[in-house]
Amino acid sequence: MALTRVAPGEIATIVTTLEMRRRPPARPLPDSPLRLVRWARPQPDKYRALFARVGAPWLWYSRLTLDDASLAAAIDRPETQVHAVIDRAGIEVGLLEFTHPAADWCALDYFGLVPELAGKGHGRWLMSLALAMMWRPGVALVRVNTCTLDHPSALNFYRAQGFESVMRTIETFPDPRASGLLPRDAAPQIPML
Repeated sequence: MALTRVAPGEIATIVTTLEMRRRPPARPLPDSPLRLVRWARPQPDKYRALFARVGAPWLWYSRLTLDDASLAAAIDRPETQVHAVIDRAGIEVGLLEFTHPAADWCALDYFGLVPELAGKGHGRWLMSLALAMMWRPGVALVRVNTCTLDHPSALNFYRAQGFESVMRTIETFPDPRASGLLPRDAAPQIPML
């Protein structure tokens, strides 16, 4: 058994790639007081705020490094859909983003709810909607990545939805708390060295 050194100021995570190669059978949509709203032309500041609100506990940072033009190029394009999950008070509490890079497959780019909603069945509701939209005619594959920094139940959640693990990789990156992209107190479960 070998240990791999991680550079000072960096974080390492194990990324699991999962795939679904068959459209899942139709099932009833779980009840939820939430609603899903498509952002046809996401405003960069509004998008970043929701991305950070949902992802900071898991150290999501990649979209926070992009300037407005680069972010718009990533999310405001025909093959990508961005949706906000809205609660009864009209507050954005979740993010769903997926891309059809080609006609026959879809990448689930970002999927998450604020931590306060975890374990209450809202993830199943959101995934039901996501799968219905991602499996458009002609799609033969849906792919998603999760990692050891995500919610501890994320991997098992994706498997329960019908995804199968196909690959593991190790990713290292500069700690986004050290650079100020995320607050220093974000993700306290992940040690900051």
